[in-house]
Amino acid sequence: MPIKNPPHPGEHVREDCLEPLGLSVTDAARALGVARHTLNRLVNQHSGISPEMAIRFEKMGWGTADGWLRLQMNYDLSQARKHADRIKVTPLDVATI
Repeated sequence: MPIKNPPHPGEHVREDCLEPLGLSVTDAARALGVARHTLNRLVNQHSGISPEMAIRFEKMGWGTADGWLRLQMNYDLSQARKHADRIKVTPLDVATI
């Protein structure tokens, strides 16, 4: 059963990676080899985790890239489901194809 409202992965980054190590966004961004604003946008839930960022986290020892991307996918899917009623499709009749 899917989680209805999973937290944004940036929350996990802040609470599980930065805070326990006492890392600032600036110091963590430097260690990850990314711009400060890139990590800041993720931690403040304005952007998602890209496959490249997931690999960077994995190389830091912060879980696996697959795990980070699953978190992102679950979050994205839960956001899309909130607006599923706006997604219109026309079912195909396979007998006429």
